[in-house]
Amino acid sequence: MESIVKKYQRQFRKIKGEISRCEELQSRLISQFSNASSIIQRLQAFQILQNYEALRCVEGVEDVVLEKQMDSLQTIIITINNTMKEFGGIVSFLENVVRDSKQLAKVGSAQMTGKQLKLQVGVKPTLADCIEGLRLLEEMHQSE
Repeated sequence: MESIVKKYQRQFRKIKGEISRCEELQSRLISQFSNASSIIQRLQAFQILQNYEALRCVEGVEDVVLEKQMDSLQTIIITINNTMKEFGGIVSFLENVVRDSKQLAKVGSAQMTGKQLKLQVGVKPTLADCIEGLRLLEEMHQSE
């Protein structure tokens, strides 16, 4: 029983690292979204010819500026897509941990009873609490 609790503690430590990574990804995604929003807001201004008065001497400047902004927007959208794939990897990891934690309660052929799952060892959480905590973490990240 004690060894199973230690295995759950290891899984929670792994999840803690993934949650930290998730927070970093959220911060990165907000920054990327902000950058994309700024470019989209500027696109209307780039289409107004009066905004290029001082640069009229440069032939095709309107098209070049618009093209550069569109390239930047495309790059940002690609990075947003990659960030979202990383989020998907975290969710997949959490799903695997939840699945594994449920299997861990079925050590070998001796399946644990409900009473054993609710048995508390010292100040450590019960196995049922561990499984439920993992399930809640996975559910929260799945909904995000």
